[in-house]
Amino acid sequence: MKKAETLIETDDVRVRVLELSPGQITPWHYHTKITDHMVGLCGDLLIRLRDPDEEIALAPGSRCEVAAGRVHQVINRSILEPAQYLLAQGVGRYDFIQVKN
Repeated sequence: MKKAETLIETDDVRVRVLELSPGQITPWHYHTKITDHMVGLCGDLLIRLRDPDEEIALAPGSRCEVAAGRVHQVINRSILEPAQYLLAQGVGRYDFIQVKN
């Protein structure tokens, strides 16, 4: 991850602006208790989800929600430009459970 800016962090809620480098892909993962709420800020992002398999384009101004327990990853589809998104996570204790591809 190129950079992350924390806007709010409590025991139950985290709000951050995340930036992915060109071509960067986060690991497949899930969160036990928290839901991810994502809003595209700039760039060409793709959210991949499992069970069922699904892909969501996250353009600037668009948003998506990933429920607790659902395996997902975030991809910057551009190989030239960074991409940013706002990530609000809650309500519950944060965890990051990485899974195999």
